[in-house]
Amino acid sequence: MNGFTQFIDIILHLNKYLDHFAGIYGVWIYAILFVIIFSETGLVVTPFLPGDALLFTVGTLTAGDGSLNLPVILVLLTAAAILGNLVNYSIGRTIGRKLYSNPNSRIFKQKHLEQTHQFYEKYGAKAILLSRFLPLLRTMVPFVAGMGSMDQKKFISYNVIGAFIWVFGIVLLGHFFGNIEFVQKNFSVVIVAIIVISMVPPSIEVLRAWRAQRVTGRD
Repeated sequence: MNGFTQFIDIILHLNKYLDHFAGIYGVWIYAILFVIIFSETGLVVTPFLPGDALLFTVGTLTAGDGSLNLPVILVLLTAAAILGNLVNYSIGRTIGRKLYSNPNSRIFKQKHLEQTHQFYEKYGAKAILLSRFLPLLRTMVPFVAGMGSMDQKKFISYNVIGAFIWVFGIVLLGHFFGNIEFVQKNFSVVIVAIIVISMVPPSIEVLRAWRAQRVTGRD
């Protein structure tokens, strides 16, 4: 099994892997989860980390006599998401343009930066909220906001609101519904569905903007 195949297998069966790790590392699992969420939102080189799938799976492990404590998870991972975005914003504000100055870079690809910049320009501060539910953009938008010198107070406000909605929404979804027999038997399908469903709100917003643009163009 190569690295990529193993990574996909872990994502699709994250409930089994995470429960196993919780048994091995005990209380240190909280620190590991904090680092993963912080890294996915705070470091521009780790957009591949499984944020949505991880939050849902963590929620399933907080139900009943689960191996994780729900209040601790909610507070800890919300803090990780907030701090991650703040760090990402700070990196973008200080050294962003230098990181993407090389057009041949395999890590800091300019096309990803350009796509994110267009998304940010179209939706402004609202992009901070919408991007929480979109892989890749979740990592890139705070960085671009920093590069664009977005007002820090405004960024922090949208950052905190977005983190609460994202973490509480998906973790609680896993907590209340993740241990239903049907979900457990079809966990891989559910994880894929969570990723797809998480893209619905921003997709609706994009559709609205497109329709508004068409109406404006006819006037």
